[in-house]
Amino acid sequence: MNSDINLLLNNKVSWLADCGPSEDIAISSRIRLARNLEGVPFPPHATPAQLNEIINTVEMAVQRNKELEPFLKFKIGETSDLDKMVMFERRLISREFMEKSDPGELLVTADESFGIMVNEEDHLRMQFMRSGFQLKNVWQEINRIDDILSNQLPYVFNKDLGFLTSCPTNVGTGIRASVMLHLPGLVLSNQINAVIQGVSKLGLVVRGIFGEGTQNLGNLYQVSNQSTLGESEEQIIERLGNVITQIINHEKNARRNLLETNQPFLLNHVGRAYGTLRHAYILSSAEALDSLSALRLGVDMGMFSSVDIHTVNELFIIINPAHLQKYAGKELDSSERDIYRAVLVRERLKASDRGK
Repeated sequence: MNSDINLLLNNKVSWLADCGPSEDIAISSRIRLARNLEGVPFPPHATPAQLNEIINTVEMAVQRNKELEPFLKFKIGETSDLDKMVMFERRLISREFMEKSDPGELLVTADESFGIMVNEEDHLRMQFMRSGFQLKNVWQEINRIDDILSNQLPYVFNKDLGFLTSCPTNVGTGIRASVMLHLPGLVLSNQINAVIQGVSKLGLVVRGIFGEGTQNLGNLYQVSNQSTLGESEEQIIERLGNVITQIINHEKNARRNLLETNQPFLLNHVGRAYGTLRHAYILSSAEALDSLSALRLGVDMGMFSSVDIHTVNELFIIINPAHLQKYAGKELDSSERDIYRAVLVRERLKASDRGK
């Protein structure tokens, strides 16, 4: 097993640290920046030699700047499919990057808060993540790093359009800001569709846990900006932040109303989920995520004194297929994963109870 992958697996996922603002609802905040270098075709049109030169150029720029933390490096073409899936499950790479055959590299800090996909759709796709609702803090951090790298790397920039990117939807600021929200209250009270429709009318987009084209499993929703042109980065973040604040307030009200007007239903929902997680011997990924969502809701609402929120958060990641196979130390088919997932969840929750 790649030792750097081992290091990632042994890490607590930083964006699930449940120590940020509004962490009971806002799981994490993330900002991505798309950048390209002058004089080289964008990745879809570059030769392997040009892509390798980009990798070398970015590596040297990173190494020259002592202000940046040391990075782990993963050559995508030399990384196993299973290890790439681990990175995807930890939100370090996109599905498109995972399926790349051309030269590409992931540079990521040991705590996984900052990473760069080199030669995904653009030469650089940088991202910074923090737990909780702290978009402005995340923007300050990634903007600082972007300024450092821009002193070493000649970005393609047009005075009228802004940063030029491979996909026209990223032209301008090149920014994609998002907050992952846990919204079981709105789902259980049948308000989630109205919220999603309202968000869409404001020019924002709602996606699943792993981004575009993924389902909203575990009542986890990513809300992000859709437009990158015509507004400054600060305006985009301010507008998104205002909407996120409203959604958080709606979720708090939904939870409060469920507790006050339909408490038996709420207790039954949470209790059944806990029973499933503690006693099931076969557990699909979807059932596990939905049950963990209900359990997290119960913990956040003070219904449990014996369940550790850190354990619940960790389980959201390690029940995914690649992580399961890494912990098992072997490849598992779908049925074997469902059995091992149940074992792992039972063991982790039992250990969490003992730790209280």
